[in-house]
Amino acid sequence: MTTPWKSDVPGVVTLPSGRRVRGRALRAAPIPPPSFTLFLLGRHPPATAWPSRWVRWRDFLVPADRANAVDALHEVWRRAPGECVEIVCDGGRGRTGTALACLAVLDGTSPDNAVRLIRERYDRRAVETPWQRRFVQDLARTAP
Repeated sequence: MTTPWKSDVPGVVTLPSGRRVRGRALRAAPIPPPSFTLFLLGRHPPATAWPSRWVRWRDFLVPADRANAVDALHEVWRRAPGECVEIVCDGGRGRTGTALACLAVLDGTSPDNAVRLIRERYDRRAVETPWQRRFVQDLARTAP
């Protein structure tokens, strides 16, 4: 296990619990390298030298397999206290922002506050579509 992200690493968001997760665009170099990556892409992700997981999630939409996506988000949330975990999509904004908002919900934040928090701390245009916002709300209704 590695230590979690330092707060000054670009793209790192600190959730209300203190967990830190990095969001980034696929084209951005993974510097420093993470210990785990969750890819949110409509196609197979590139190979990495560290563990990763892929959720099929096309641009501007929601995950193709909701149960797999929720399980992957729980995995990221569980790993975050002790590892350098990141979430990656093509642009690093819509899908990544939606996933970060979902992590804030898992952290105990209401869906509206989670979206607001991620827009303030990560990207003001995160969670780009109404259906992505609905995905965050649905997660809140089903999260344990």
